[in-house]
Amino acid sequence: MDNTVYPLDRLISHKGIGIPRFLYGTAWKEAQTEALTYNAIKAGFLGIDTANQRRHYFEAGVGNAVKQAITERWVQRPQLFLQSKFTFVSSQDDRLPYDPQADFSTQVQQSFASSLEHLHTDYLDSYILHGPSTGQGLGDADWEVWREMERLHKTGAVKLLGISNVNIGQLQALISQAEIKPAFVQNRCYARTQWDAKIRGLCQEHDVIYQGFSLLTANAGELQKPGIVKIARRLGCTVPQLVFRFAMQLGMIPLTGTSNGQNMCDDLASHDLPALTQAEMDVIGRIAL
Repeated sequence: MDNTVYPLDRLISHKGIGIPRFLYGTAWKEAQTEALTYNAIKAGFLGIDTANQRRHYFEAGVGNAVKQAITERWVQRPQLFLQSKFTFVSSQDDRLPYDPQADFSTQVQQSFASSLEHLHTDYLDSYILHGPSTGQGLGDADWEVWREMERLHKTGAVKLLGISNVNIGQLQALISQAEIKPAFVQNRCYARTQWDAKIRGLCQEHDVIYQGFSLLTANAGELQKPGIVKIARRLGCTVPQLVFRFAMQLGMIPLTGTSNGQNMCDDLASHDLPALTQAEMDVIGRIAL
């Protein structure tokens, strides 16, 4: 578990662990999940995001793609960053990865064991609490789940922990009271909130890495504005490439869920764009204001 090797120009180091700067998201792909995940790995994605939530993800399909890519030697397991999630019953359908009558600690154990089986691995690089159980604050259920996730971390079965779909009060509570602090926050990222500026600020203050999803789909209107189009033209890139480059320059790990093979390659090429000027960062950062 300690021999991870990544291209250095596409790596973030956090607590001595290598993390790809870009993740491929596997939600909402159903029967295409396996083929698309395999294509993403072949294109160069080393970070794969999934969840043991059959309602929106097909985790076993992700695992089949990972297994095939490793068998065919496109990648080795230590090079891959595999991230999955524990999801409460309220966000699942009837295809549950655990006994809903069991206590929350047992649900985490069962869901985690199922994820390892799906992904053909004996450890996860990251395990995420897939949204708190309540809209405000953290409830007893959240703390029971987090304590079990901490236990998994202590065994070495998980390298890093995180939380998704979280508001600033919930994140503050987790940071202040958790024994093992979150390494990641994963949120849908809106330009209208200056790209989740308050959450990102709290993350930066406490050495938490922000993962942003729906960067394109949640901001379709803003991304047509002349200010962004002008910067993309200067750089000779697409608007999506510009957005991903902006996100990485902010210190964010962006997710893309594209189903198009050329877009996979184009998205990864955003690593290689020149740095944006501060003025350009400001234009994009405030594009919705």
